[in-house]
Amino acid sequence: MSKYKHLLSPGRIGTLEIRNRLLQTAMGSNLAEEGGFVGDALVAYHEARAAGGIGLIITEAIAVGHPQGTVLVNQVGISDDKFIPGLKRMTDAAHRHGAKMAAQLHFGGIMAAKDMVDGRDVWVPSMPQPSSGIGMHGTLFPEEVAMTHQAKITQAPNFRVLDQADIDQLIEWFASGAERAVSAGFDAVEIHGGHGYIIAGFLSPASNQRNDDYGGSAENRVRLLRQVTEAIRERVGPDFPVWCKIDSAEFFVENGVAIEDVCYYAQVAEQAGADAITVTANHDYSIPRALFSSYLPHEPGKLIPYAAQVKAAVSIPITTVGRIDPDVADKAIADGKFDFMAMGRKQLSDPNYAKSLAEGGVEKVRPCIYCYTCLSQAMVTQPLRCSVNGDLGFEKDDLLAATSDPKRVVVVGGGPGGMEAARRLTVRGHRVTLLEGSDQLGGTARIAAIAYAPNGDFVDWLKRELALLQVDVRLGTMATVESLRALDPDAVVVATGAIRRAPDIEGRELAHVHDGQSLHALLLGEEERGAKGKASLGQRAMMGAARTLGMTDSPEMVRKASKLWMPLGDKVVIIGGELVGMELAEFLNERGREVTLIGDEPQFGRGLSPARRAVMLDEMPLDGIAIHQGAGDIAIREKAVHFTTNDGEAMQVAADNVIIAQGAEANTGLYDELVGAGIEAHMVGDCQGVGYIIGAVRNAADVAAKI
Repeated sequence: MSKYKHLLSPGRIGTLEIRNRLLQTAMGSNLAEEGGFVGDALVAYHEARAAGGIGLIITEAIAVGHPQGTVLVNQVGISDDKFIPGLKRMTDAAHRHGAKMAAQLHFGGIMAAKDMVDGRDVWVPSMPQPSSGIGMHGTLFPEEVAMTHQAKITQAPNFRVLDQADIDQLIEWFASGAERAVSAGFDAVEIHGGHGYIIAGFLSPASNQRNDDYGGSAENRVRLLRQVTEAIRERVGPDFPVWCKIDSAEFFVENGVAIEDVCYYAQVAEQAGADAITVTANHDYSIPRALFSSYLPHEPGKLIPYAAQVKAAVSIPITTVGRIDPDVADKAIADGKFDFMAMGRKQLSDPNYAKSLAEGGVEKVRPCIYCYTCLSQAMVTQPLRCSVNGDLGFEKDDLLAATSDPKRVVVVGGGPGGMEAARRLTVRGHRVTLLEGSDQLGGTARIAAIAYAPNGDFVDWLKRELALLQVDVRLGTMATVESLRALDPDAVVVATGAIRRAPDIEGRELAHVHDGQSLHALLLGEEERGAKGKASLGQRAMMGAARTLGMTDSPEMVRKASKLWMPLGDKVVIIGGELVGMELAEFLNERGREVTLIGDEPQFGRGLSPARRAVMLDEMPLDGIAIHQGAGDIAIREKAVHFTTNDGEAMQVAADNVIIAQGAEANTGLYDELVGAGIEAHMVGDCQGVGYIIGAVRNAADVAAKI
C-alpha cells in the first residue's frame, strides 16, 4: 500500500466515493446477448474485475439509440426499459464486491458498422471524405475477412447528415439513457465524446464541415457535447455523477483537434455540469500504425502530457488511459497531472490487478504482453479474448473451481503451456509435478522473449507463480513412458512443444545460415546446442565470455548486450513471414542490421493478432525492412539469397547471415505412446500444432478444467 499510496488511495468524482484511483476503462466485449441484453457472460466478466479490487468499472459502450448507432455485433442497449433488468444484474454484481460502476453512453455515428450491415442510415455530422489508406482490414487473412462487418455489408452505406430534428432526437436518447442508468443502479454515467463516434465527429474540425450552429468555430463544434451534458444533468439531478470522455489529439489526422480546443471543450463540459473529464485520443483509421499512437499507445504514458494540460484548464478530476505503469501513474497523480488511471488491457490480462498490485506489487500482476488480441477480436466481431488470460470471456464457466477429486498429475514440458497447465491444476487442488528436459523453464518463449520483451515478462510471472504455489518442478528431466509410469500419475499433460526443423531450402546447411535451434544457441552462447559450427572462432570466444559473465542468463540481459554486439553480420535475410520471422526482423532492425524478410506465404503475419500484424506491416518498410511476400524458388548462396518475386521477377539480396524462421510442426510422439500404453494423457500447446502463447494458454485452461 505504501509504494502506491496515491494510486491505491480513495478518490472522489462529484458525490461518488471510489476506493482507489484504478478504473476499468470501457472496452467492447461482444459478450452481450442477442438484441443487446446483458446475460450471464457479461455479468460474470464484470463481477470478476469487481472482485479483483478495481475501484470503478466503466462499462463497454452502451448504445443509447439501440439498434441505431451500434458498432459491435453484440452491443449492450439502453434505449428501452426492457434493458434495465439485465443492466441491474450487472451493477448488483459489481456492488457485491465494493466496486462502483459507470454506464458509458454511446452513439456510433460514422463508426456504426452494425448500422451499415443492417441497412440503417449512418448518422454523421457531415458527409465523410473517402479513405485513402488500407486500414486494418487490408492485412486480414481471408478467413478473418469473412468474420468482419465489412464482409456482411451488401450495399453502400447511406450517410445521413443530421438536421436539427435528428440532433434533438440524439440529445433525447442520451438523456433518457442516463435516466435508465440511474434506474439500473449505476453509480455514474460517462458520455463518450471520443474515438470518432458521433459527438467526436462534431468536435473535430476534420470531420465537422457544417456551416450552421454546430460547425465552424470551436464554440459551435462543442455545442452538441454541451447540450447532451446539460440534458443529462437536468434528468439525473445535481448529485448524480456525470462526466465526458474526449479526444486530446487526433494522430495522423489532418486538421484534427488541437489541444487548445480540447482544453476549451473540457471547460465547456465543466460549465454544463460535468463532474470529471476522461482524456483519450483518436487517429486516422485508414493508417494502421496510427492506432499505436492513439488510445492504445505502444509508447508508455504517451497521453499523460495531454491529460496534464487538460487538468490545468479545469477544476474537476481528470482520468486518462494508455499503457501507464503503476509507478508512473502513482507519481503522475502525486504531481497533479491526472487523478485516476483507467486501464483496459491490464484489466483483461489480470482481473485481480488492484489486489495483486496491493498485495505483491507489479511482480504479482499477470502482465499484458501488448499483443492486441483483445482489440483484434472486435475487428473480427468475436468475443473478447486474451493471450495470457485463458479465463477472459469464460468467467461464467468458473474454470478454476476447486476440484472434488484431487489427482496426481504430471506435466511434461516447461514452456508457457506447460507452466500454465501446472499452475491451473495446482490452483484447482491437484498434486502436480512438472518435468522439463532442459535446465530452464520457458521453452521456445525464451528465444521469443529476446525478440519481444513482453513475452519474457509472462514467462517470468509464470515462474514466480509456480514457486509461490510450491509446484514440484524438476529441471533436466526427460520424460519417457517408463519414467512417467514410475511416477504413478492419474493423468499426464503433454506440453513438449513443436518439432522445429528447417524446411528443405537449398543452401540451408551453409555455415552462415541459422535455424531456430542454432540461433537460440548462438544468442545464448551454447556451443553444445548448435552454435559451434555457425560462428567464427572470434565470435565463439566473445559468446563464451558473455556466458561466463552471466550475460546470457536471461532474455533481458541478452537484449541489452545485443545492443552493443551480436554474432551476426550487417546484412541479414530472414526466411519466413509468420510471427517469429516478423518479430525477429523488428528486433534485428532495432539493432542496426539491414534486414530483408522473404517468404513463400502470400500474406505475412500468421500468428500475430490482426491489429499488431497490420501495424507491423505498415511500419516495417518505413523502418527500412524490405518485405517480399509470395516469393518462390528461394535458394541460399554464400553471400546472397536468390528468389523470384510474386510477379515472377528474379531477385537476389546480399546476406552476411540467413535465418530460417520456418519449419514448426506438431509433436505428438509422447502423447501417442502414452495413449497406447493406457495412460490418460492430454495435449497442451504447440505439440498439437503451432498456436503460440494464446493457443497454449487457452489449451491449458480447457485441459486443467476437465481433469
